[in-house]
Amino acid sequence: MAEAASTAADTGSTAPPRKKKKFYSQLWFWVLIGIVAGIGVGLAAPDFAKELKWLADAFVQMIKVIIGPVIFCTVIVGIASLGNLARAGGLALRALGYFLVMTVVALALGLLAGNLFTPGLGFEGQPDPSQIADAQESLGTASGESGVVGFIQDSLLPSSFLGPFVDNSVLQVLVLAILSACAISGLNTTMRTRIVSSIESIAQVIFGIIKLIMWAAPVAAFGGMAYTVGAFGVESLRNLGLLMAVFWGTCLVFILGVLGLVSWLSGFNILKVIRLVKDELLIIVGTSSSESVLPRLLTKLQAAGASKQTVGMVIPTGYSFNLDGTCIYLTLGALFIIQAGGENLPIGAQIGLAVLMVLTSKGAAGVTGAGLVTLAASLQAFGGEFFTPEAIVVGLALIVGIDRVMSEGRALTNMIGNVVATFVVARWNGELDRERLRAVLNDPRLVESAMDAEHGGAPVEEATEEEKKSDRAAEPVGSSA
Repeated sequence: MAEAASTAADTGSTAPPRKKKKFYSQLWFWVLIGIVAGIGVGLAAPDFAKELKWLADAFVQMIKVIIGPVIFCTVIVGIASLGNLARAGGLALRALGYFLVMTVVALALGLLAGNLFTPGLGFEGQPDPSQIADAQESLGTASGESGVVGFIQDSLLPSSFLGPFVDNSVLQVLVLAILSACAISGLNTTMRTRIVSSIESIAQVIFGIIKLIMWAAPVAAFGGMAYTVGAFGVESLRNLGLLMAVFWGTCLVFILGVLGLVSWLSGFNILKVIRLVKDELLIIVGTSSSESVLPRLLTKLQAAGASKQTVGMVIPTGYSFNLDGTCIYLTLGALFIIQAGGENLPIGAQIGLAVLMVLTSKGAAGVTGAGLVTLAASLQAFGGEFFTPEAIVVGLALIVGIDRVMSEGRALTNMIGNVVATFVVARWNGELDRERLRAVLNDPRLVESAMDAEHGGAPVEEATEEEKKSDRAAEPVGSSA
């Protein structure tokens, strides 16, 4: 993909050590400042804070403008540069197999948590008219998104070449990119190399645009957090606090338990992975959108040791097919609605609903509100004796007020799940530099040069000779990540 990233990856753990940046020159610090300032404004002036939501919305809107081109260029370069469709197909099958297993596990975990803690049992609150109106809007949006045929025609297959880019349909852009990459792979070597090189040049321009947009991330975090606290406040969240606590706790169990086990079996530590992507996690907390960090992940994971081909295939695909946090939200939210209505869903029906959600969870991009629409689509598709249209509207209205808070949990879990998936699939495919990954996880500063080149950052002073000797002495030995 990017020259700086590939250079960093190629050099492995022997890259020149760099002097640690001043904390105030790093993106995570200013995003954190934005979050804290947003909380303060939300508590002190809630009416004013409600008007600041546009700051986060504008940032996500600008990021979404370049998501389609980024995915299109990255996937084409990743597949076409292989020059071997069989190898690319094997990579895709491994990724999809992993995604399916994680989807089933996440859905099952949501069901288990809902049955153990029964967050909706004994609920006596009533939604207000504005919440009911929002729920009806979500239900209307979801009305045409159910069923296998509907998913294939409406969500998977594009109706025009440019349409998916205009509509920011990640899944459809991915389909176009794969088709284009396959066509380019069939050309002779000279022509294929020339086209791939041209697309890489276009990608450089796109990453230059991203570099400019990312300077607004702290402002977006400020606006998003101010709106959340100002609109909902501490008091308004207490009514549904148990649901939020169960959801966030379940996500934590999934990350540290399930993904932690997968990471350990693959030879790396989940806590170090989280430390590696802390900047991206803070951006998600502020913007409540995992799409806002997709371009950064493409660069960072490649610089950490995963191959260009694996990163280019797994990350964009994972944003539609590996939504672990969304899956937990779907089954837990469905059980909450049933319990809040004073009903009981038999285990057999719960399993049937989970099977349906294996399909409906796909294509739900990591944008605020997508999980709510997907939940509405799932409940409407299941329908029948368990969910009447009226029950769905009332149930969604009960949780619409806290959906933004839960959306952050979905986005964080989705992103961490896709990072782990990239490293796991890269190792399965023999395309993971395990020594490089181990070094980066022990010292995330090793990817800073690639991140600065692609996404901007303050200049870093060269380390002194004593610091270089100290860093070399502390450098890990071995080839296992």
